[in-house]
Amino acid sequence: MARTPDHDPDAGMRAVARVRGVREQDSRLGLTRAAADQREAGRRLDAVADRLATATDPAAVDPAGFAIGRLAAAGIAVDLIASQRALATATTVTTVAREHWQRDHTRLAAVELLLERRAEDRRAERLRRERVEVDDLVSARWLRARRTPEEGAR
Repeated sequence: MARTPDHDPDAGMRAVARVRGVREQDSRLGLTRAAADQREAGRRLDAVADRLATATDPAAVDPAGFAIGRLAAAGIAVDLIASQRALATATTVTTVAREHWQRDHTRLAAVELLLERRAEDRRAERLRRERVEVDDLVSARWLRARRTPEEGAR
């Protein structure tokens, strides 16, 4: 596998994180849209339910007026049923969108956590190597300091 010019050992993982970040953002936007559609379906259902509740019986008791009033009420009832179905569908879509976003969010978080752990491991390894190098330098200096008086005495 070819390395990038700057020798970033996590270049591939960063690319994966970018792709997963875009997917997470897309699914979050989809969830936002689905939730907005669900709210709109709920608003429409409330409006139709209010219309049905405010529908009055016809004042005229003649058969033609009664039949027209019943047809209007039946039409509103059909709208109410359609609105309930639309709300149920919107709720299902929102639930699926939320699950999709959560899955994408979890995948992105996993890659980000892996990148953080790898960076922390590299920092710890770098500190360990620095400590070893400092110990070697201190030991060499101590040995030189110890040898110098002995060599001067000879």
